[in-house]
Formats: sequence, C-alpha cells, structure tokens
Amino acid sequence: MRPKLQGGLGPLLLVPVVMALAACTGIADRSAPSSSSSSSSSSSSSSISLQDSPSRTGYQAEIRRTAMGVPHIKADDWAGAGYGYGYAQAQDDLCTMADGFLTYRGERSEFFGAEARLPAASTIGRPTNIDSDFFHRQVIGAEVVDAMARAQPPAIQRMVEGFAAGYNRYLRDLKSGAAGSAHAACRNEAWVRPVSATDIYRRMYATNLAAGYSNFLSNIANAAPPAAGVSSNGAHGAQLQPLALQVGGTAGVGSNVIGFGTAATGDASPLLFGNPHWYWRGPDRFYQAQLTIPGRLDVSGTSFLGVPVILIGFNNDVAWSHTVSAARRFGIYQLQLAPGDATSYMRDGTAVKMRPSTITVKVKGADGTVTQLTRTLYASEYGPLVNLGAIDPALAWSRNTAFAIRDINAGNFRTFRTWLRWAQAKSLDELIAAQREEAAIPWVNTVAVGRGSAKAWYADIGAVPNVSPEQAANCTTPAGKAMAAVLPRVPVFDGSRSACDWQSDADSVQKGAVGPSRMPSLLREDYVANMNDSYWLANPKAPLKGYPAIFGPAGSDAQTFRTRLGHLIAQGAGKGATVNAVERITLDSRAYTAELFKGPALDMVCGVPRIEVKGDAQTGEAFSPPRGVDTASACAVLKAWNNTGAATARGAHVWDEFWARASRLPADRLYAVPFDAADPIGTPRGLKPSAADELRQAFGAAVLRVQASGYALDAPRGETLFVTRNGRRIPLSGGCDTQGYFTVMCSENRLDKGGYAMDENPNGNSYMQIVRFPAAGVEAHTFLTFSLSDDPASPHHADYTRAYSAGKWLRMPFSEAEIKADAGYSSLTIRE
Repeated sequence: MRPKLQGGLGPLLLVPVVMALAACTGIADRSAPSSSSSSSSSSSSSSISLQDSPSRTGYQAEIRRTAMGVPHIKADDWAGAGYGYGYAQAQDDLCTMADGFLTYRGERSEFFGAEARLPAASTIGRPTNIDSDFFHRQVIGAEVVDAMARAQPPAIQRMVEGFAAGYNRYLRDLKSGAAGSAHAACRNEAWVRPVSATDIYRRMYATNLAAGYSNFLSNIANAAPPAAGVSSNGAHGAQLQPLALQVGGTAGVGSNVIGFGTAATGDASPLLFGNPHWYWRGPDRFYQAQLTIPGRLDVSGTSFLGVPVILIGFNNDVAWSHTVSAARRFGIYQLQLAPGDATSYMRDGTAVKMRPSTITVKVKGADGTVTQLTRTLYASEYGPLVNLGAIDPALAWSRNTAFAIRDINAGNFRTFRTWLRWAQAKSLDELIAAQREEAAIPWVNTVAVGRGSAKAWYADIGAVPNVSPEQAANCTTPAGKAMAAVLPRVPVFDGSRSACDWQSDADSVQKGAVGPSRMPSLLREDYVANMNDSYWLANPKAPLKGYPAIFGPAGSDAQTFRTRLGHLIAQGAGKGATVNAVERITLDSRAYTAELFKGPALDMVCGVPRIEVKGDAQTGEAFSPPRGVDTASACAVLKAWNNTGAATARGAHVWDEFWARASRLPADRLYAVPFDAADPIGTPRGLKPSAADELRQAFGAAVLRVQASGYALDAPRGETLFVTRNGRRIPLSGGCDTQGYFTVMCSENRLDKGGYAMDENPNGNSYMQIVRFPAAGVEAHTFLTFSLSDDPASPHHADYTRAYSAGKWLRMPFSEAEIKADAGYSSLTIRE
C-alpha cells in the first residue's frame, strides 16, 4: 500500500458548499460532494440505490459467528447492519477501539500525559500524545466532521449511527456484567466511554489522510510563527518527528495483489489474491466480517477498526483488494509572507490573512493533576501550516517564508460511498464504472475481478493532485528543488501565484484532481498485479506509460525484489492459477534475493576462512580493534539452506542479517548487471567481484549479530520469527521486503534483542483472501493473520494466528446455508 489535499478552499471552509443529499437516490450529487468538486463529472450509470429509512422499531441485528469467530451480521436495514457491526467489533477489540477514539478526539494527553507516545504504530506513526491531540483537533475539527457527515448517502449515515449505538450497547453490557470478564485491560478505565456518530465520522475521515496530513502530524501540530522575528524551527519547544512517510514512503507499509484472468485460471472464473501488509496492532488493524441486508447488501471482507463499511472484500459477483499506490496525494506550498506580518501571505499581490485556530488540550501531569495547554495553529487556503524544520532549519517558519501542506483527500468525502457501491456491484463493469465516476479511492491501487468477466482489472484511479509539467517547471521553488531528494514527486510550489494552483481536467470529479481518463488502468485475461512499485508494470507484457509524473516512475527505476518475485509467481501459475496453487505459492516464503545472489555471495565470502570485521554498516558501529569471525559454520548453514523463510527452514536469519547490510551498498557498486528497463523483471542481477571486501564485512557483521542473539546459526525460522499469544510463541514464516520475501512478515525487533518478534509494532500479511466465482455461489479462502480479538481472554485472540502458522486457509462461508452449516456456528440477536 504508499502517499494526498483539496483545491481552492481549506477544509474549514467546506461546510457551506456541501450539497444536500439527493433523497430520490440516497446518494449525494457525485459531481459536487464538496467545495473541491468539479461540475463536469458524469452522472451515475449505476442502478444501485443506497436509500434507506430509519428503523421504526429501533436497532436490531443478528450476529452469527463461524470458525475463528468471524461475525456474519444480518439485519433488515442499514442502521441494523451498523448496529451489529459496532457491537461485534467492540466485543472483540474494545480496548484498541476506545484508545483509537481518544486519539481522533484529541484527548490522549488528558488521560496518559503529554509526552507519552501512542501505544501502537498506525498511519500516523507513534507521535507524542500532545502532538497527536493538537493535530487531530485542528485537521478533524467540528466543521470538517459536519461536512463529512452531510456528504454521505443516507445508507452510510444510518450505518454510522447504528455502529455507534452497537458499540455503546456492548459497552453497557460489559459495564453491567452481562459480558463476563472480557477486556480486563481497559473495562474499568475512565477513558473507555460511549461514542457518538461524530466519533465514527472522525475515525472515517482520518482514514483519508493516511498518505498526506498523517505523515506530517508533528510538523503540523508544531507549526507556529516566529517569535520576535526568529525562525521557528522548534515550535512549542518540541522535538519534531523525523520525516518518514508512514504510508507512501519507500520503507512504508505495503501489500501484494494479483488478479488472474481466465487465461491463467484455465476455467470460466477469474481469481483474486489479495494480501495487504498492514499493522498487526492499533486502530488501523483490520477486522473481518460479513454484512447482510437481504435484497440490498451482502458483502464479506475487512475494514479498519471503527469503520462501518467494508474496504477490501467480495460479494456474490465481484472481489477487490488494494495496495498502497506510488502516486503522491499531497503537495507543499511555499508562502511568501506579507511584510511585517508572519501570519499573512501574499497571493497575486494581495495579502491574505491565515485562519487561526486556538486549541486548548487538557494534560494530565505526573502527579495526576490536569492542567490545560493552548496552542494557536494556522491554516491557509491550501491547508494547514506545516513546520519543515525537521528536514532543514532553513525550511522553518521565518519572518519571510512559511509552508502549507495541501492534501487532496482533505476534501474527498466520496471514499466510503465508493466502497459501498462496490459492495453492491453486480459485475466487474459496474465496479469499474463506480471507480471512474467517483475517482475517490484515497491512496491505494485497486485490483478486482468479477463473475462472468474473463479479465482482471488494475487501476490507480482515485484522488490525485493535478499538476502539469509546465507548473512543475515554473512553480517549483528553490526550496522545492532542494526537497526533491526527501520528497520525490511531491509538488512544492510557489503559493504566491494563483497560476500555481492545482488544475482541473474536463472530467475531474474534484477540483484540483486528475481526471479519470488520465489515470492508469489495465484489463488483462492473463493477470494484473501490484506489489507497491508504480503502475508501470501492472503486467510486464503491457507496460503502462505516459501518465502524469505524480503517479510514479515508468521505466526509470528498478523494481523491488518483492515486485519481481510477485510477477514471477503470477507468470509461473500459467494456466494453473487454481485456489490450491495460489494458496501454496503465496505462502511458500521464497527469499528472492537468496535465489539471485546467494551463490555468488558465498563464493566471495566463504573463500576466506576468517574475516576481520571493522564495523557494522547497519548500526554505524566501528570495531577497534577489529573482531575476527570464522566463516566456515555460517557458510555451511547457508549452503544447506533452502532459500525460504518457511518456519522449518534453517539459516534464513543468517541470510537476512547479511543482506540487510549488503543491500546498503549503492547499486552501481553492488550489482554486476544494472537495472535495464527492457528487462525489468530480470535486472539488476549478479554481484560485482569488486564488492567482495565490502560483502565480507557485511557477512562478518551479520554473523556477529547472530552470535550476539544467542540463536544458533542453523536455528529454524519459526524459532527466530514468531508472535507471542498468552505467553506462548507461535512460529511464523516469511520475512521482510528488503530480502525479497513475497510472504511478508516483518518485525521491527532486532534479532539480538529477543528475536524477530511480531509482538510490538510489526507489519506484514494481515487480511488475506483468495476469491473465485464458480457457477454456484462464491469460493473464498481467507486469513486474518493476527486473529480477530485484542483481548487475551478471548478464544479468538490466537486461533486464526495458529491456523496461519500451520498454513491452513479458512474456507469462508458466504451463503446462508454455508454460514448455518459451519461447525463453529453460533447466533446472537441484539435489540435496542
């Protein structure tokens, strides 16, 4: 999965221009859901109606659970579906959800203090509570939430209301003792409290910002004008978070997806393999469910906690999944400040006053007393002011210059409407039409297949800033050119000229966004795929070129090893892309860098019996005197290793430690055959003999790391890579993207600090689905790798994880008959 603002007006000015909902269809006018829309959008060709009336008898839902605890929510109306879904999510993940709602409300400091960091990584990273609070209070203020709510069709409005009611109903059951002793970690905490529909809208809106504002949380929360004429590169006395694009960066979270057409499956049905590499903990973790309203909705899949709409999934006729896109979803505007006024900026020769927001946050001190902290944060017509002093002190807010960030998705309220339309789509053509009409997918690529269609669909069609090559040449400031190395393909434009505003095409659905006709897409009968490189090689037989540069490179950059292996896997399926074959090949944990480079690397490093290691390039340590390492044992282990990260494979950790260091060498010093756009899947390859000394140093440092860890050189992968549930380790397979694993299971933990534990803030395989459409019904096989519940007392805290460890895909029941016939079937009806 990779990075997003709106045009013209900032988010705080959206309310007056949100269109009234169209009562006859239940959908707001797609051509103008917000101030950032263009009137040129085509009208809907879909027959879908999302209309609904409020339940006359209150909320009611039936929650049927099947194997692994997966809930199948059945209700008579939209509010009931939301009610059941909110109850089920709270039943399984109350503590994580309650903590997340605190985050989006901007109330963390009141309960946990200002300087503590968020307990789990997410699309906002792990900022301090105080920065998180000010950020969310500013960018998801009351006006934005109101605009978000008013822009939704009635169906989503009812689902949101029901979801909040269902969450609150479970909370009442828990507090009354009706839910037993669940959620002991948080059930009695003051911060676990009822939510409103507003809380749900905040959470939904935050989803939009993952590849834009969210990457600059502390920079936005600490943007302040200079005091006494001094540049403010450390506003509010805070230490700015180092710039790292959590979603959309080169080292950010990602995913694999392959859509096989019938030329690859060899029968009448296409097949989808979807495999997001996502957070295992925190508010952005996935939750799996099925939502059914007879005659109106029947969809199975996953959403983030706190979100009532399925984001990745399938129904009886279509299936889709996402990967983070390489397209940039945001831009930076450099503001020329008005003389003598650091909170006004010039635009076409006229001074424009910034919009101040004075925000007060409650802060719990070390002694338990609660005080208040106030900051005044500012917004321009482009978006909030942002302190870029973490990149370079010269980029801080000064007497003459400031910077604002513009996120295309700040004014994009169409996202959840799109996913709900997909949930009801009756064909691949209908899904594609909805994607083009809404152009709303916020920061991900899409791959989809449909019943009766021989082809699989790839598209990076969503909300993307519309900047022309002429603007890039004429509007990029000197500071923008300097920032290109750390923010590649991000437009950093002169904010003093309206000529540098993002543009609109004839078919733009949103002001300042690229029109759907200029966004990349591909339909193929063999396959389409994406593994987080750009749109260019959705299928290497039909490279996509000629799209705006902001979508990513096309032919200029080497593909990641995971991308290369993914295409080889897809091509190797031939006409045998059956469910069984795809289940096997997507979990066999091949380490592609080992397949390519292990032989020549060992020839170089094993020819010397002992290496005098001068330092560790990964940590920057220098060893004085050098440390001697004998190579024989490690070389013997790697020669015997089967080049996979399978749980039983011995020696994978030795290779991982070696390649983590070897890959730090510049490509022109490391590879014998450089990247060639004419052979993107086959290059780079080979190792340069001249790199032998550096590779030996990398090998020696890797062996030292293994020795320091206490793990044997030939330890099985499942001993070094694991997750702990209720005090017991569950062995895992896979590895990190750097080493070219397609089966991603990437721990942030060092081997010598307790092994590659997936217990803190890892990312990797999460909700996985393989879906096809036989003549009768749907065949779906799934995993939720980290299991459904965050509660150690739940029977569904580890069961799915153990199944994943054993490679036992779950055949997901979908029809009423399948659900009721499931061996784990249970039913609970709840009413309000």
